[in-house]
Amino acid sequence: MCLHGARAAALLAWVNSTKVCPDPLNDLSQLQDCSVFIRIIHKIHRSKEGESVLEQPLPERISFIRGFLQKHCRHKLAAENLVSAQKLLDGEELALAKVAVLLLYHTSMSCKSPGDWNEFDYKTQVELASILKFVLDNEESLNDNLEPFLQRKAQPSSSSTSSGSVEEHSPLLSVPHKREVRFLELQKIASFPGTNNMASPPSSPMGDIMQTPQFQLRRLKKQLAFERENRDGLEVELAENRKLIMEKEAQITMMQQRIDRLAKLNEKQAADQLEPKEMEELREKNESLVGRLHEAFRQCQDLKTEKAQMDRKINQLSEENGDLSFKLREIASHMVQLQEALNELSEEHNAALAQSQEKQGQLENELRAALQDKKCSEEKIEILQGKISLLEDQLAKLEECSAQEKGEVMGDILKLEELKQEVSSLSAKGAELQATVLRLEEEKQVREAALQSERGRFEEEKQQLSSLVSSLQSSLSESHRARERLERDLQAQDAEGQA
Repeated sequence: MCLHGARAAALLAWVNSTKVCPDPLNDLSQLQDCSVFIRIIHKIHRSKEGESVLEQPLPERISFIRGFLQKHCRHKLAAENLVSAQKLLDGEELALAKVAVLLLYHTSMSCKSPGDWNEFDYKTQVELASILKFVLDNEESLNDNLEPFLQRKAQPSSSSTSSGSVEEHSPLLSVPHKREVRFLELQKIASFPGTNNMASPPSSPMGDIMQTPQFQLRRLKKQLAFERENRDGLEVELAENRKLIMEKEAQITMMQQRIDRLAKLNEKQAADQLEPKEMEELREKNESLVGRLHEAFRQCQDLKTEKAQMDRKINQLSEENGDLSFKLREIASHMVQLQEALNELSEEHNAALAQSQEKQGQLENELRAALQDKKCSEEKIEILQGKISLLEDQLAKLEECSAQEKGEVMGDILKLEELKQEVSSLSAKGAELQATVLRLEEEKQVREAALQSERGRFEEEKQQLSSLVSSLQSSLSESHRARERLERDLQAQDAEGQA
């Protein structure tokens, strides 16, 4: 089965957006040599091995790519099961598309993710957003589901982002008050240290999918794991520095012992009245050893100072990591609350929308029936009024006739009176129908105005939720930059110590 055309084109557009090729690619088959994937890894993720691997044969390139995916992606079996080395060697487009999907997912999850999604057209953003949403929803079953997803046509569903954004629900005529209370409680998230309200709501399908609580929570978990790995690396480095200091201290102790022995030998030789030449040589050796001892003491003191500084830095980093871990747990909890609130709003919207549509249908049916009755009554009135006019003309002529002839037409007069009564009754009924029509139209306008107002309130609450998610992400980014500054300081101190 061939690849889904729109999804393949969207993946190719994303690859071209990384600008790692001098000329844009026109087909997935052009990725067969895997050099583009390696350049993406080297440019976006700053892999040091990227440049050298480009000079290696294709099997080594494929091994490097699979190793990167296994190390950095959440799917630990990606290298063995999801991406086949043999299929990559054969240049199968489905295997190439899988690698592009995983790199797109990992790049989007990374804080180092570059680019402005608005450079893509709307259709491409919709396809890229659907790919990200699919990976998020099927992380545990990608081995079984990714191939069918890349091959089949898009299936509309309530969970897909068919419009390129998270489902937008219009508010209803009457939303329970508890929803407003829940939303006000969620605004506490904005009080986290480092948060700000400068972030604007997403304006694109890719922006919308990357601002969903599901995506943000997954990104936070990934960054927390990255922070833990860095902390473990710093602890290993600190242990190595401590070991080096202990070795230096042992050397200093040995040198001190040698100096002590030489000093005692000096005293003994002085007592034995050694010759001046031998005394001079011994004095020179002693001075040389004392100088070396002083230099070793200075180095030891420098190492101790550096060790104390590193201990302080490590303690500070540990405290910040602890604060970050606590903050991330709080953020994860609030993310769950945000998701639950959104789900509750969606359920309330669906229920109230169904009720509103049913009521609207009833009003329209009643309005149509009333209008039809009004039209029928007006037609009957016109017919009866015509008959009345005809009978009145006939009565006017009969008035000129004899009394006998008038007696013969009494029936017509009675017939005429009945018609007038029927016209009066129909006129009253028409007035009632007119009042009913006006009432139904006014009720319809009131309901439409209320529905429009509630839609505005729902959109405002949705934008505020998106702003809160953006604020949380900004807070995490600030913590990440602080950790990077500490890491650079530690690396600089380590370089100075080794020099």
